[in-house]
Amino acid sequence: MLIKLLLSLLLIGCVHAIQRIEHPDGRVEFTDGRAPALPTNQRNRVGNSVFSFTNEHGQRVFSDQHPGQGVEVDELRFYCFACQADSTIDWQRIRLFPELHREIINRQARSFGLDPALVQAVIHAESAFNANALSPKGAQGLMQLMPATAAELGVQNAFDIEENIYGGVKYLAQMLNQHQGSVRLATAAYNAGPGAVRRHGGIPPFAETQAYVERVAILHQRYRQHW
Repeated sequence: MLIKLLLSLLLIGCVHAIQRIEHPDGRVEFTDGRAPALPTNQRNRVGNSVFSFTNEHGQRVFSDQHPGQGVEVDELRFYCFACQADSTIDWQRIRLFPELHREIINRQARSFGLDPALVQAVIHAESAFNANALSPKGAQGLMQLMPATAAELGVQNAFDIEENIYGGVKYLAQMLNQHQGSVRLATAAYNAGPGAVRRHGGIPPFAETQAYVERVAILHQRYRQHW
């Protein structure tokens, strides 16, 4: 998606002669000129965001790292890791994160009678385990809770890992209860809303939602192997 975004910017004339620079530490930069790497103490990995800024050489840089304090930055955020219908990611092979927040996920999942592997799958699909994820629509944190939904679920700080997982698990449990335990319908409702599932009598005919449901199912099966 990062490549797609930069190609789009190039096509509309926002940047020129974009080069991709992949650094040994895993940092990726896109720039209209080969700029030196940012010092280690000025980097801040954030996850599903691209930061656009002008470096000291006057070059426009697009990076997955924040350049640090004192630099004027435009932040371009991505929406829902698993929702891009045309994604080329191999979901059968994408790296899993079975140990991240494992104790919290297990405790919250068990308290609501859910399979913790399903919770891991939804977190991976929603935010790729980025606790600071913020969508253009305002969805927040690991399980991408909308502020109004978070408030209804009793979540005060959606960027707090424990609170976010509690709220997301509670909401997912509600969706499962509303759909007689159907994981596919529950995850469709988690993505598109229960009203859309009701109106369409099943998984809505939205490319995003259909892709999301399939990818969550793949991730769910794969995370199950770690329990």
